[in-house]
Amino acid sequence: MKTVRVGVRAFDAITQVGLTSYFRSRPEVEVVDCSALTESDVLVVQADRMSSQVVTELKQRAAEVAVPTVLVTNELQEHEVMTAVECRVVAVLSREQVTADRLVEVVRSASSGRGALPPDLLGQLLENVRRLQRDVLSPRGLGAAGLTSREVDILRLIADGFDTAEIAEELCYSERTVKSVIYSMTNRLHLRNRPHAVAYALRAGVI
Repeated sequence: MKTVRVGVRAFDAITQVGLTSYFRSRPEVEVVDCSALTESDVLVVQADRMSSQVVTELKQRAAEVAVPTVLVTNELQEHEVMTAVECRVVAVLSREQVTADRLVEVVRSASSGRGALPPDLLGQLLENVRRLQRDVLSPRGLGAAGLTSREVDILRLIADGFDTAEIAEELCYSERTVKSVIYSMTNRLHLRNRPHAVAYALRAGVI
């Protein structure tokens, strides 16, 4: 069984000690300093609520290293769900319902790329995504991954090994148009090159 490295950040010393103690006797979890976390690790954050201080710290940590985060909290309002997701929060646990077994289970799930949200928060998240698609992305011709249908078509051909000339012939575009679409897409999404763009589309599940 793979050992999951986990960092613990609580906003009071007693809770910090309590959460850390949940992991100390568990061989499948290794507690490390938060500054040593990598993208393959998990961060557990405890906060009574999503205050501005908590949001600021979560955003800073997400910007430094994209660590999947488990949030243990007393309160998370519906309008705060998207903010939490933007901060790399993949699981939310009620502080009152946290046990050592449940916390370790969720941490292991987070390290495997899975999430855990209460049904009401999951429903709100899906509604927010639908609203984003309807009001923001669709009017601009974008899908949920931030890609247009034309960009997806081009990326699919790149993934199949087509070069610029072959893509232009296949889609009845000029080579200049193909290059322009690729440049616009990589610049907008901060992608380094064509392989990076293909990898992005694969992870997003659009090709």
